[in-house]
Amino acid sequence: MNKIILMGRLVRDPELRYSQAENPVAVVRYTIAVDRQRKKEGAQNTDFINCVAFGKAGEFANEYFKKGMRVCVSGRLQIDSYKNQEDKTVYKAYVVLENQEFAQSKNEAKENINSEPKADSEDDYLPF
Repeated sequence: MNKIILMGRLVRDPELRYSQAENPVAVVRYTIAVDRQRKKEGAQNTDFINCVAFGKAGEFANEYFKKGMRVCVSGRLQIDSYKNQEDKTVYKAYVVLENQEFAQSKNEAKENINSEPKADSEDDYLPF
């Protein structure tokens, strides 16, 4: 089974393109920042996960998702490979989305988009 579920914040606004097929299909790509579980000591680690949505799901993301919004996505992990100019194999991993939704209210989204990120402090750490 290949199923992945992630919650994170959009790194930038989604990018919309259309396929070159006879009947063009919307293809939207975006990246979400997903925090790893915090350890008691040390800095917070974040993974930047590339996502792609097709068709109406892609058009939805393009219209409603904006940089800084918290979203929850699910889909399958796909890994593609190609040969670069130096004839080395390069691997690229991304999530092909099956479902995507808002993970915050409209008011929270407006606050996050319009405000500066706050610095982490040790006082913010919760052990659970």
